[in-house]
Amino acid sequence: MSESAGVPGIAGRDDATERSERDGTERSERDGTERSERDGTERSERDGTERSEQDGTERSERWVMHLDMDAFFASVEQLTRPTLRGRPVLVGGIGGRGVVAGASYAARAYGASSAMPMHQARRLVGASAVVLPPRGAVYRVVSERIFALVRETVGVIEMLSFDEAFAEPEVLVGCTAAQAHAFADDIRRRIRDEVGLAASVGFGSGKQIAKIASGMAKPDGVMVISPSRELAFLHALPVRKLWGIGPVSGDRLSRLGIDTIGDLAALSEVEVASVLGSTIGPALHRLAQGIDDRPVTERAAAKQISAESTFAADIVSMAGLRPAIDRSAADAHRRLVADGRGARTVVLKLKRADMSVLTRSFTLPAATSDLDSLTAVARRLALDPESIGPIRLVGVGYSGLSDTEQYALFDDVAAPAGQVPGMSTRTTESAPGADGIENSDGGDGIEDGGGTGAGGGAANAAPRNEWATGNDVTHRDHGHGWVQGAGHGVVTVRFETRTTGPGPARTFAADDPDLRRADPIDSLDWSSG
Repeated sequence: MSESAGVPGIAGRDDATERSERDGTERSERDGTERSERDGTERSERDGTERSEQDGTERSERWVMHLDMDAFFASVEQLTRPTLRGRPVLVGGIGGRGVVAGASYAARAYGASSAMPMHQARRLVGASAVVLPPRGAVYRVVSERIFALVRETVGVIEMLSFDEAFAEPEVLVGCTAAQAHAFADDIRRRIRDEVGLAASVGFGSGKQIAKIASGMAKPDGVMVISPSRELAFLHALPVRKLWGIGPVSGDRLSRLGIDTIGDLAALSEVEVASVLGSTIGPALHRLAQGIDDRPVTERAAAKQISAESTFAADIVSMAGLRPAIDRSAADAHRRLVADGRGARTVVLKLKRADMSVLTRSFTLPAATSDLDSLTAVARRLALDPESIGPIRLVGVGYSGLSDTEQYALFDDVAAPAGQVPGMSTRTTESAPGADGIENSDGGDGIEDGGGTGAGGGAANAAPRNEWATGNDVTHRDHGHGWVQGAGHGVVTVRFETRTTGPGPARTFAADDPDLRRADPIDSLDWSSG
């Protein structure tokens, strides 16, 4: 009896017939596989999958899930401040160096996006923009609640940041694409019902496919890529979709005519190494070929978070060095805020043209996640390239990480080095080839330019009349609220939390004794259900 008997799509074939001489081919019995008449390809037995004409019924021995919360930071602000729901919210730095940490979908409709300079985003959105500083403590608490739900059905979670993680559900081993989709729908429903936020989920046989799929499922969707579709799906995508291809390497590949992931996959190993380097090139080549067996593992908390950039032309002046420091400080800061902690120590790494590394560090009296404060410290550590020689790489790192933060430290940062209690500066120099910043965390993240801390303790110590937009406050008669605006001796507060619905706005004298700073976490009001 023919192996094809009873298989959908080829019913009616005579089991005793021979292959037609029209194609001049002969079934090979050596590999025990069956040639698919639909696409002319052969499914390798190594991937542990079954072929089915219906994609939803295709099985896989490995399903990797990537769960990504939708517009997480802006969505949490809208969750805890109901008046903002549906409005164009921009979360990020309000100061001169401010960068967008997160944008609501209403703001994205105007063209605003994460990592965009705040002044540019505000111009795009216009007068309707609501700009708020990040509240790391609130995001951390919400994140913990979300992933506690996920852990009820998934044993191991690999957190990438507050709002995204990988998982490899054991219950889905050998299951169909439809079952993976149903699993994702159930998790998303529970998150929406119990937390009030939307999530998108991607499934594939490896991390790369799963992450790309979740991004394409946004907002509030699910995409499952079955093994038989993976290569076609992957190879049609722009090469910059590949995890690890940044703007610089993407531009380099584009100039060489390598525009899609398929183009990269078609290169030889030697060609890839010559373009992307012998360290990262082979790994990216494997991913481009759909080979992704990286395990899903729990991540330990980073001891230091950093970012660095190498420049095509050496930096030879302070005028060129300062903006390079600003960019690295902001890039590292996005990861710092995504991690949910503040930093006490700022590390500046300068690699010179002779490949020697100069590292300088500065320790603050308290941890902070304020971008302007951290950037100011990094700038203070800079040395003039005219004195130390041309610089080819600039890195900024943050260490001494702590869940307890203090508000902006502008007065401390402005003081001369050595005159601020608790501060110290250290400089080290290494030989060519050494690396000055260790234990860096390369995870994705967000940017924070505001002056909010992680909890209420430090906030309550600030003078009451120094109100800023986004501050969490409490009033003896009206309860919890947030500052909508302040100035000229008055402050306007919107009194609302996650459970109240849109609340009333009231204006007070800035020094009203009944108005005090509050713990931002109180805006969640979990105790009320």
